[in-house]
Amino acid sequence: MPQLDTSTWSITILSMIITLFLMFQLKVSKYYFPEDPKPTLAATPKPVTPWEKKWTKIYFPLSLPL
Repeated sequence: MPQLDTSTWSITILSMIITLFLMFQLKVSKYYFPEDPKPTLAATPKPVTPWEKKWTKIYFPLSLPL
């Protein structure tokens, strides 16, 4: 019964791993990966109150004419 020659296994496995790595890199390089979104400051809406639309004057007791 002949003996199994394993002298070329290491180079075969190594070349297979390198080939698979290069093929994977080529596949992944074809995809478009968007950049990270930049944070934007959200403008908080100013609450609408009815008294902001009218002109009102506050009379202090000390500011009244004597």
